[in-house]
Amino acid sequence: MLVSIIISAFNEEKYLPGLIEDIKAQTYSHNLLEIVFINAMSTDKTKEIMEDFQRSDTDFFRVKVSDNPKKVQPSGFNLGYSISSGDVVVKVDAHSKITPDFIEKSVATIQSGENICGGKRPTIVETTDNFSKTLNLVEENMFGSSIADYRKADGERYVNSIFHGMYRKEVFEKVGLLNEKLIRTEDNEIHYRIRKNGYKIKYNPDILSYQYIRPTLKKMIKQKYGNGYWIGLTSHVEAGCLSIFHFVPFVFVLGIIFSLLMLSLTKLFAVLLVIAYGLFTILVTLMTIINNKFNVTMLLIPILLFLVHFSYGVGTLVGLVKGFKWKKEYYKK
Repeated sequence: MLVSIIISAFNEEKYLPGLIEDIKAQTYSHNLLEIVFINAMSTDKTKEIMEDFQRSDTDFFRVKVSDNPKKVQPSGFNLGYSISSGDVVVKVDAHSKITPDFIEKSVATIQSGENICGGKRPTIVETTDNFSKTLNLVEENMFGSSIADYRKADGERYVNSIFHGMYRKEVFEKVGLLNEKLIRTEDNEIHYRIRKNGYKIKYNPDILSYQYIRPTLKKMIKQKYGNGYWIGLTSHVEAGCLSIFHFVPFVFVLGIIFSLLMLSLTKLFAVLLVIAYGLFTILVTLMTIINNKFNVTMLLIPILLFLVHFSYGVGTLVGLVKGFKWKKEYYKK
């Protein structure tokens, strides 16, 4: 089975060499691996790294490099798909790491009769300082990022969504490619469309890959705001692809706003919110400390959780407001 790995990258000179080494280490037959690099008009050495690998390759079925003038991830995948030759395609994030048997186990799952599959995708941190480790603990916590099955669940099952998925080409031929108007929620939407068309998404915990977290608090907060913003926008046009859990931080922010507005009449709502959220974050912090090697920066987890939730919720609120205007552009032909 010929496998096409599609990697879209923008300014990933720091992470791309490591991912290339992971590709070289794949146990699956290299002559059945096509590597499709999509350069999102990078301004660093990303394209140079891609082309160096293309020139030096004597092992793989084919290595392709193409530019994506639209720059965004969904258009990058769609372009990669259009020039790929594989029986199946794999969407791999440039900001990630894949294990040596990642392709081999994905192919085995597909050959067992599945059309789409994926596996565990925990996060990792590139630095070894304690604060970065704590940021990763916040990201890995189900209350800090996501309850998605592809994070680290055990046991095979069918799920709503996957990360670093492998797809038979017939899936996209039937349901269409990624929605290029959805910049951060394209995976939610395509998996929703896939399920609506009767396909099942198989989760196999033996398939393992990783994603690097944003290495600083500022970058993490910016990412969470952007994720929330696109949840707000998407709710205007493709609400069915979202779950109630996507809106929990938004409800939290609404609770803060309501409590502040009521302060002139009563402090009860503000006090209750502070107590409830404070106890919640303290409990999460204690559980994290119990299950991990302690360092003093873990005491910042309540603050970090608040910043993550607040930035995501504010992003959703802004997206919801701006979405009334944005959806007019979305529906234009």
